Amino acid sequence: MFAIRSNRAGTEGLLAEARRVIWSVNGKQPIFLATTMKELYDQSIARTSFTLVMLAIAGGMALVLGIVGIYGVIAYAVSQRTREIGIRIALGAQPAGLLRMYVRQGLRLAGVGAVVGLATAAGLTRLMSSLLFGVTALDPVTYAAVTALLICAAVLASYLPARRAMAIDPVEALRAE
Repeated sequence: MFAIRSNRAGTEGLLAEARRVIWSVNGKQPIFLATTMKELYDQSIARTSFTLVMLAIAGGMALVLGIVGIYGVIAYAVSQRTREIGIRIALGAQPAGLLRMYVRQGLRLAGVGAVVGLATAAGLTRLMSSLLFGVTALDPVTYAAVTALLICAAVLASYLPARRAMAIDPVEALRAE
């Protein structure tokens, strides 16, 4: 086995030249399995790379499911209060004030969920720290980005249904129930 270090590594010209040199010394010497260090490295890390790609896909799916779940639960809770919104508007409440109230309630729920989720994630990432490369187990950028994304989903989930419910005539909202 030989290892050749060259700026031309991996080129067909270098391999042909190495064959000629080796055969000039011993013409019967077989040359096979000629690979570059990059190919050997890629083969050695293939299983780990596959595992990390699968974990990234699973993490992305979990994030999407989390966003959809948060949106669904909060939007459902706000839409169930359509009658209450109708009563408040009929009694003279300002739509902007109601909208702020429902968004604030959605933010409160998201805040509690974010605190609990961050604490749980901080504890569980210690178990996966051996699989992480290039980031620490407590990567603040990742935690901040995911938290901000989930809180944005909660704000939208409380804002959109509340705005829709406020657009309904209060009399219709009271009749619907």
